[in-house]
Amino acid sequence: MCVRQKVMDKIESRPLGKVEKPKKVSGYFGSHTFNIRAMQKRVSKKTLAAFRHWLAEGITISVHEADEIAGAMKDWAVEKGAVYYAHWFQPMTGLTAEKHDSFISLQGAGQVTEKFSGSRLILGEPDASSFPSGGIRSTFEARGYTAWDPSSPAFISETQLGRTLCIPSIFVSYHGYALDKKLPLLRSDEVLSKAAIKLLKLFNRKEVKKVVSTCGPEQEYFLLDHNYYKLRPDLILTGRTLIGASSPKGQQLEDQYFGSIKERVLNYMEEVSVEAYKMGIPVATRHNEVAPHQFEFAPIFEESNIAADHNQLLMEIMKKVALRHDLVCLLHEKPFAGINGSGKHVNWSIADDQGNNLLNPGQTPQDNLQFLAILVAVLRAVNRHADLLRASIASAGNEHRLGANEAPPAIVSVFLGEQLTNILDTIENGAKHKVSKKDIIDLGVGRLPKVNKDATDRNRTSTFAFTGTKFEFRAVGSSQNISWPLTVINTIIADSLNYVAAEIARELKSKDLDSAVISVIAMVAKENKQIRFEGNNYSPEWVREAAERGLPNVAATAEALAAFTTRENIEIFEKQGVLSQDELMARYNIWVEMYNIVLTIEANTLREMVDSIVVPAGFEYQGQLAENLERISRLRDKIGLNIDDKAFDDLKGHLADVTNKIYYVRKNTQSLVKLLDKAKSLEGKEKAEVYFNELKPLMEHIRKHSDDLECVIADEHWDLPKYREMLFVM
Repeated sequence: MCVRQKVMDKIESRPLGKVEKPKKVSGYFGSHTFNIRAMQKRVSKKTLAAFRHWLAEGITISVHEADEIAGAMKDWAVEKGAVYYAHWFQPMTGLTAEKHDSFISLQGAGQVTEKFSGSRLILGEPDASSFPSGGIRSTFEARGYTAWDPSSPAFISETQLGRTLCIPSIFVSYHGYALDKKLPLLRSDEVLSKAAIKLLKLFNRKEVKKVVSTCGPEQEYFLLDHNYYKLRPDLILTGRTLIGASSPKGQQLEDQYFGSIKERVLNYMEEVSVEAYKMGIPVATRHNEVAPHQFEFAPIFEESNIAADHNQLLMEIMKKVALRHDLVCLLHEKPFAGINGSGKHVNWSIADDQGNNLLNPGQTPQDNLQFLAILVAVLRAVNRHADLLRASIASAGNEHRLGANEAPPAIVSVFLGEQLTNILDTIENGAKHKVSKKDIIDLGVGRLPKVNKDATDRNRTSTFAFTGTKFEFRAVGSSQNISWPLTVINTIIADSLNYVAAEIARELKSKDLDSAVISVIAMVAKENKQIRFEGNNYSPEWVREAAERGLPNVAATAEALAAFTTRENIEIFEKQGVLSQDELMARYNIWVEMYNIVLTIEANTLREMVDSIVVPAGFEYQGQLAENLERISRLRDKIGLNIDDKAFDDLKGHLADVTNKIYYVRKNTQSLVKLLDKAKSLEGKEKAEVYFNELKPLMEHIRKHSDDLECVIADEHWDLPKYREMLFVM
């Protein structure tokens, strides 16, 4: 019996000890966050009002008020059991980072007291030397600063033996460059707000003082028994299986999707939910996904800044809780070949400070008109900057996923649905007759269309689909920090809102509001019609049609990332004040380098697995076959064992087949070693191109022959957990 089989015998649901679970979510939701409710109990009304004013108007609180909030936050955290605090930030790695400092301060000989000032709350100084900077600072320039983001509540990070106060923060270099993913998102929300308010004023919405983007990211993931995980070097080092033959049963029957959740998984989900609710994360949905052992959590919509923080926290919680259940949570975009990978569908919308969703068609013709103006601004943004949207989700992991049956292709398109398509087409054509009582009411200039919410089906193949009061960006990867896609969405839509507002203002010089707006809607809809597609994005016909329309189809990560280096795109970010050219180029350099590093790690891991696991297993089985063939041959020659020549030839053929498979694995692995050696002298985009065009196909070639070998080697000789076990035994 091989190691794999011994492990499989031990896999079972662990009995859980007595779990004290709170009965009412509303009784403990956000209990580990220093939210407005917690602050209200501990600071003066004047300071609380100043803090609220800071969030609403951007007018910074005084030093005295900062000290008062810091003291209240410290007292709250210490009461929760915290000894340390940390500025919690999101560097360009896409993960989170934190440097812990103690609250204690010396007070006389052998005496300490807990102190926390406003200055320590507002500003921190972690060593920045080892975080990716993309060349915007020298390696020896180690200084970096974290600055408190007051819009995101501080929270308690809890372990078995202690608790830490975590303060959501931005991260900047000594010279003020953004070294993180949070600051650009905050900047993009500011410019989106200004642009939307400018447009809303044309509709006499003067009461609106602030607009925010809102988001609800659907988080897909796989669960795997920890015992299997420990036997897979590829999962440990890369997050995905680099080899592994498909199971005879995969997701063909789709019997996993929305099915009854296994008790072991449901126990895990219950604990994740409790931990998330303590952090104020509004997880609302949980279910089985299509692939075996694949699942999803989805939250209620929040402001994008909060949603981004909460998604990072949720991923950390999911991974920590999995280990408590002797499971591993896999967030890689494509951990298993041949079945669905995992995405993070980012549902994006826009709302004003009066509580109105600006992508809700509303009940009146005026609301509909405003909605359609914003809608065509989104269309224009996606059409003009599809390359930026594609670049915003470019990564090594997503490169494996995009274009498969569970993810949109690399072609960016927008789905609107039949009703909105009819409305825009009719406005564009200037029709003044009734089209359909169900869909559109008299499109004469004085009487505007009434748009119904959720009037058409959803298109799950579309990259950027309107799904009723929101757009769903389906191409975002499961492991990705959503701050960057949100930053790109906010920035390009802010630019288009400014354009639409300017065009309406120009038309108003000679027309009334209704006529001016309809004229601009017709123009923008017509100019950006090629981005709209209502059909099957997976079909080969769409690939050909998209090419005819001039839509980009960029599969390679480095090529997609190059969108951040074009003059036109740099100007968009600089004009809006979201990122400078240096900051954009830094991000391009960082992400190309990360792509190269990930592929290098994957290739070296594959080589090691082939040399130390796959080939030895092949040799062992090959030896067994050779010994058996030699024994049969001797028996036939010595005692005249009556064996059909075809049967004997079959034995020889099987040995030859296994020998050839081993040879092909070794031959291609030797080519891999040479290619990696060649790549050592390359850097940046040049290296990424070699990896995409040469290394990845070679790795797939090695995988094919290795998987062929797995299918013929006797089970007892194969120690690596197989797909049929990892995906169906838990």
